[in-house]
Amino acid sequence: MQAVNEIRNVGVIGAGTMGNGIAHVFARSGYQVVLCEVEQRFLDRGLEALRKNLEREAAKGKISTDDAQASLARVTGVLDRERLADCDFVIEAATEKFDIKKAIFTDLDRITRKEVILASNTSSISVTKLANVTSRPDRVIGMHFFNPVPIMKLVEVIRGMATSQETYDQVRDLAGKLEKTPIEVNDAPGFVSNRVLMPLLNEAMYAVMEGVATPEAVDEVFRLGMAHPMGPLTLADFIGLDVCLDIMRVLQDGFGDPKYRPCPLLVRMVDAGWLGRKSGRGFYQY
Repeated sequence: MQAVNEIRNVGVIGAGTMGNGIAHVFARSGYQVVLCEVEQRFLDRGLEALRKNLEREAAKGKISTDDAQASLARVTGVLDRERLADCDFVIEAATEKFDIKKAIFTDLDRITRKEVILASNTSSISVTKLANVTSRPDRVIGMHFFNPVPIMKLVEVIRGMATSQETYDQVRDLAGKLEKTPIEVNDAPGFVSNRVLMPLLNEAMYAVMEGVATPEAVDEVFRLGMAHPMGPLTLADFIGLDVCLDIMRVLQDGFGDPKYRPCPLLVRMVDAGWLGRKSGRGFYQY
């Protein structure tokens, strides 16, 4: 397996909020990045978000204008997954659905060199299951970044059942090179972050559905009483209600425990297309 200092070209699959943020931090740290999407409109949107975020950092004096331009120049947008063949490390940041990720990992196993580590930004899906669709389960790992990726320091590094110590060490060191703080977590539904967070958000939704309090009141309780920077329903809108629902279903399926049942109000809102900030309406209007 190549050493972490031999990783120069990084592939990122998915140019959405998480994917373009991951591409951002790799490019800002000096890596060449191949950002891969399935449609040109998604790729254009992701590259535009990346450009604006780099310009915002420069405007705030966090990086120089030259560094922002150089970072953007290191990112190449592609639609053909075969263009990832020369990458030294690949991370997937696609939709939180197992079948989609399974197809991606099957492809990556075929396309990339056998020594290349394949990582997933999954926030809840089993790394072990993803590893099992490849011929290199020892080199598959979870690398769960947090939104907004350029700002948030935490990376959950998730070991699958077969993940080797060498793979873990490399990804831990890689996170450090991105100026992130890696936290080791073993493979289980939702890992640590979402296993604890999502039931909290889900219960806040039940409080609204049952008429206990308005969304504003629920959020104020957590902001003023628990010193949360934002309330649980504002956070759910920020994450995306469809993402929250997907994760609750992974938890429910993975544990078989009724305490993880998604709130019916959440299900209805997602069915209505009320997905939070990204759709303009969730528990609040934007």
